[in-house]
Amino acid sequence: MSETGANQNRRFPDWQALFEAARDARHRAYAPYSGYTVGAALVGSGGKIYSGCNVENVSYGLTLCAERVAMASAVAGGERRWERLLVLTADAAVPCGACLQVLAEFCRDLPIALANETGIVRLTALSQLLPQAFASEMAPGSQKEPHQTDQEFIG
Repeated sequence: MSETGANQNRRFPDWQALFEAARDARHRAYAPYSGYTVGAALVGSGGKIYSGCNVENVSYGLTLCAERVAMASAVAGGERRWERLLVLTADAAVPCGACLQVLAEFCRDLPIALANETGIVRLTALSQLLPQAFASEMAPGSQKEPHQTDQEFIG
């Protein structure tokens, strides 16, 4: 393994550490209406783990997803780049479209592990789950250059 790879492995927690953090968060979920509990754990660029659980509300649209709770915690902690995400549900479900879009605001090709209580079921990436994310450079008035594939489409 290269020195860079060795340093990266020491710097970032492994999938097992994320699994444990997501499992702990899932056990704290507030889901009295659906009974569907979700835990998420995200590693920031500095190596710290941020976790989140879903928090339901009787007004369903106000429910907070575990993934967005973890992201908000990371942002509040000063993080703007993430290294990987693990989402734990009863059936290893894919994050909802809203969560995927919010993830894409910060990191377009984030590795994502989908897990159930027995372990990781699927490894994927944000770019596979949301290949055509709405990007900040597409917003009216943006000063950013379009992503290469967008540029090819436009021009």
